[in-house]
Amino acid sequence: MLNNNYYCVIMAGGVGARFWPMSNSTTPKQFIDVLGDGQTLIQKTFNRFARVCPKENIYIVTNKAYHDQTREQLPEIADEQIILEPYRRNTAPCIAYANYKIKAKNPNAVIVVAPSDHYIQKEDVFVDVISKGLGVVSQNPCLLTIGIRPTFPNTGYGYIQYNEDEGFMGNPSIYSVKTFTEKPELEMAKSFLESGDFLWNAGIFMWSLDTIDKAFEEFLPDINDLFKQGEGLYNTPQEEEFIDRIYQVCRKISIDYGVMEKAANVKVYAADFGWSDLGTWGSLYDLRKKDDKLNTVVGNHVKMYDSEKCIVNMPRNKVVVIQGLEDYIVVENNDMLLICKKSEEQQIRQYVTDIQVDFGKEFV
Repeated sequence: MLNNNYYCVIMAGGVGARFWPMSNSTTPKQFIDVLGDGQTLIQKTFNRFARVCPKENIYIVTNKAYHDQTREQLPEIADEQIILEPYRRNTAPCIAYANYKIKAKNPNAVIVVAPSDHYIQKEDVFVDVISKGLGVVSQNPCLLTIGIRPTFPNTGYGYIQYNEDEGFMGNPSIYSVKTFTEKPELEMAKSFLESGDFLWNAGIFMWSLDTIDKAFEEFLPDINDLFKQGEGLYNTPQEEEFIDRIYQVCRKISIDYGVMEKAANVKVYAADFGWSDLGTWGSLYDLRKKDDKLNTVVGNHVKMYDSEKCIVNMPRNKVVVIQGLEDYIVVENNDMLLICKKSEEQQIRQYVTDIQVDFGKEFV
């Protein structure tokens, strides 16, 4: 029997620019079957959390442009469970919006917040961690985040340093947080691994509604005051007009920078459930099956010659010949083609910006 006070907020408003051209502003990566197993990333995420929270307590926060795709891919949820943002304002405003929607229904809610586009290999372990974490925050006024035991010095992830000698509320895997560090340079990432007290920041949070409310009041009062003006309007026909108005003046800020890096009551749950944020082509390459030359290929008519360690994504029936490439990304989608060294994939976001400026929004 699932706990009726347990709620989930799935953040699904991003564009996934680093997965261009497969992911773009029309169809972002959360709505794509990137692993080729018949389920999109948002469907996988929803089904995972449906093992922890009642389905009617799972909310999807996304951009207005993605309402129809969300309805189509998650037909089991009600329209009121799709929270539509008129503009992208980063994670703190989207969490504040969801908090007020949920508070109007259940002020005793205990909430897990997670991105829509992560990969979890060990789902049973993940469900156990989330269930235990929700139990902890329901009994203690802390802000709990999940940290992943690092396996290599990844420069694309944020890091969390923790106090090694602590357990919390009887759970030896929950620690007090010392510092947060955004994506470090390689040498710093190596030193983090060597020190042994750093975790990858998974961007998954748990808290009671009361605790996160107090954190917004203390650290983001301007954002809290904006959304507080709508009390009595949430889950009514007047909500949309109110949200359209306040989002025009709401500032962009992440929950990490706005709250987690400032609060004193932050804990981290150190876990290992085969996690990847699927933020880059390289991370997808690591998960896909490889041929004997370590290439991973999507497309029915792709021929590889003298090529190895490439990730190739082609339209199903396009005939493609690739010769002499090593460690490359080769992706085509509609009228867009990317050929890029895997080692340079952090530049893709800049390529997308340049394309938008030079050729127009329709290509991004």
